[in-house]
Amino acid sequence: MSVTYCLTQGIIDVSQIIMEFYESACESHKKRERAKARDLRNSQWWKQKLAQAICYYCELSFPPEELTMDHKIPIARGGKSTKGNLVVACKACNTTKKHLTPAEQLLNSL
Repeated sequence: MSVTYCLTQGIIDVSQIIMEFYESACESHKKRERAKARDLRNSQWWKQKLAQAICYYCELSFPPEELTMDHKIPIARGGKSTKGNLVVACKACNTTKKHLTPAEQLLNSL
């Protein structure tokens, strides 16, 4: 579901505007942050997050093997692989979120 605004000239799809105008992070940033995420996936901190078995977005409980690591601010948008930016997400929520920021997700939910 995306947000649309009616104007005198027509309808604007906000999610399309976002996708057309965001600037992707450089490849070296993406590669570096993905490597950090792989390292964190093996950490005790991440194992404890998975053991809680709750999706950050839908707040439902899942078996750990059905959960994924998600960057709240996506790597492609300049996000980093830090404990403050990484959350446990179910596969459905992670897929739905794609590479949107929290603000863009909020806009899409209106």
